[in-house]
Amino acid sequence: MLHKISTFFSWLFLLTVLAVLSHSCANMAAPTGGAYDIDPPVVRRAAPAFHSVNVSPSRIEIEFDENIKIEKPNEKVIVTPPQKNMPVIRSIGRRAIVELNDTLLPNTTYTVDFTDAIVDNNEGNPLENFVYSFSTGDRIDTLSIAGKVLNANDLEPVTGIYVGIHSNHHDTAFTRIPFERISRTDSRGNFTVRGIAPGKYRVFALNDLNRDYKYDNPQENIAFLDSIVIPSTVPAVRQDTVFQDSLTVDTIHTVHYTRFLPDNLVLRSFLSDFQRQYLQKHERPESHKLHLFFAAPTDKPSFFLINPQVRSDDWYVAERSAKNDTLMLWITDSLIYQQDSLRMQVNYLRTDSLNKNYIATDTLNFSMRRTGRGSGNTEKKGEEEQIRFLGVNTNVQSTFELYNPVRIEFEQPVTAFDSTYVQLLAEVDSLFEAVPFRLESDSLNPRKFTLRPHWKPGGKYKILIDSAAVTSRYGLWNNKYEQSFTVKPLDQYGNLEISITGLPEEKPAFVELLDKSDKPFRKSYVKAHKARFQDLPPGEIYARVVIDENEDGVWTTGNYEEGRQPEEVFYYPDKFVIRAFSDHSEEWNVRARPVISQKPLEITINKPEEKKRRNPNLEREQQQRQNQQGSSFSGRGSAGTTSDMR
Repeated sequence: MLHKISTFFSWLFLLTVLAVLSHSCANMAAPTGGAYDIDPPVVRRAAPAFHSVNVSPSRIEIEFDENIKIEKPNEKVIVTPPQKNMPVIRSIGRRAIVELNDTLLPNTTYTVDFTDAIVDNNEGNPLENFVYSFSTGDRIDTLSIAGKVLNANDLEPVTGIYVGIHSNHHDTAFTRIPFERISRTDSRGNFTVRGIAPGKYRVFALNDLNRDYKYDNPQENIAFLDSIVIPSTVPAVRQDTVFQDSLTVDTIHTVHYTRFLPDNLVLRSFLSDFQRQYLQKHERPESHKLHLFFAAPTDKPSFFLINPQVRSDDWYVAERSAKNDTLMLWITDSLIYQQDSLRMQVNYLRTDSLNKNYIATDTLNFSMRRTGRGSGNTEKKGEEEQIRFLGVNTNVQSTFELYNPVRIEFEQPVTAFDSTYVQLLAEVDSLFEAVPFRLESDSLNPRKFTLRPHWKPGGKYKILIDSAAVTSRYGLWNNKYEQSFTVKPLDQYGNLEISITGLPEEKPAFVELLDKSDKPFRKSYVKAHKARFQDLPPGEIYARVVIDENEDGVWTTGNYEEGRQPEEVFYYPDKFVIRAFSDHSEEWNVRARPVISQKPLEITINKPEEKKRRNPNLEREQQQRQNQQGSSFSGRGSAGTTSDMR
């Protein structure tokens, strides 16, 4: 009997062990190791204490409840008033240390804005909007102003530009005196200037290249408000929501707080039209070509050869850019371009150290190294030399846009080119007949010509230039050029009419249509509050309107010395979808939406960086559930396999 009982318990023990092992194998998982830390560091104490008065520390220590790091302190941490000698900002264990290397001003509130630079050492959880302040006087100034900085010409958010204030309202304060208090914009262009005393201020933005906190370099981007700003506060209420998880709301709290005003300033950043003038480089890429490159748009320079000495101007053909910053001289006198070395005297605008322009005179040397064939020539006797034709490029394709003219560009300047050298033929009843057109030469580039006919929608055309009809100034002639093409019919285009409201009265304005890369491709002036566009290709397009103050047809930048703001720009906050063979009528109130939120995100280049805080605990719980589900399916699969085997 005892033997049977012993045997029974032995089998029972064995079955129990097998069951435990089977369950363990079916639910294998890594040990949890405890919950992850998802909370930012918590401040324990500071020396001097927060909001201390009548102190002048050279060293600030802030202690937290865990080890910390300070990320990019020179970029993210702002000390105001601005420091001439950069403070040393570092972390040691649980402490953030700021060493101030400037003599502190009396009766002044100092603010150290860490933004989100402080993170815990292990998980990198940031302490958002962390600010420390103290005063060398007997009070702490707590007012602040906030807003956004945008590029004036395209409404892009400006990242990392300083925003500063002056209580001195004279125009020269911005150019001669460092800012009294500063901030810096984040990736969204937002800024907050803190620790401001009651008073009246002027507000500026400055891309401070030399870190002197004043506008003394015309190559620095700036912005300025025309109005005076008076900081103030009002009581306000907001609703804070506490979530149980990512979907479930726990509670909604009503929070009373103090709102600091103004908090919606908009600064439009621009670069002055002043640019330093100087000759960047000169070169002679080919024996008959001289290049001059200038650093900025300039007046047309004067020049003459001094070796060989030539005073007339019939030895070259000039080609230049629209703003004269690039000049190409095609040497047409063979006695000159056959010389290996040329010397030229050039008179041009140059900017001195005081940013004043004067006429500079330089002597330039142009050398040409020839690589003629030597005695080692391996060219086969009797081999016919290949003919090199004058290159001809056009914009003609097999399917041609209805609104495009024909553009022709030759490789080299030509001796003559007029409408008699070109045939433009249109198909009429299976036969091609000549059609009239106007041929225009380019005023800047002697190699470019534009052919303007009156296209028939859907018409079939052919353009011809006979062989050897055109000869370059260097003896090359053209090969025969022939291209057939079809102009798109009207049913492949749409028309757009935009009714615009909210524009300043009696000020000219034009609308630019933009592609998906924010580049303009069509322009129309606003007349009787409407802008019209015909023959638009189907697709998605965007638009902006420019208030053309000086009526020059382009956006014009600002000038601080003249007190002139850049011309205003507004973006249509959505897109237009153009359909073929359709007329589109749209309404646009340029004031319906704040300018800071007008530009569509699809064409915004500086898209805001979204900060996504991970919750490793939630991620681990989800992973464990997936593992358990996978193990359960695996166990059932194993059982099934065993059954099949039986």
